[in-house]
Amino acid sequence: MTQFAFGYGFALFTALFVIAGDVALKYAADGQMPLTSRHVLFGAAIYAASALFWYFAMRHITLAQAGVAYSMLTLIALAVIGTLYFGETLAAREYAGLACACAAMVLMSRIA
Repeated sequence: MTQFAFGYGFALFTALFVIAGDVALKYAADGQMPLTSRHVLFGAAIYAASALFWYFAMRHITLAQAGVAYSMLTLIALAVIGTLYFGETLAAREYAGLACACAAMVLMSRIA
């Protein structure tokens, strides 16, 4: 159970770091900031740091489990952030996709 918890914890931290990087890059893109802006540089640095958490996630759970956990957490968080902070809208198809991501997470989770 400990390996499972550590693996999914590291996948969560990976997702959180990538989400922070995505938000910084979205602000830069929407503001038409240059590649040398602090938002772009911050986003790139956060992406690089997320690789460390990804490494530790894969030490504790399978690549498939880590991939599904990361993808599901990132997908849901970015959909919420896009809706709340950037005024993006979600259609029924996108809500169905979010539900499928949650179902995939449940199906891929194995408690060893």
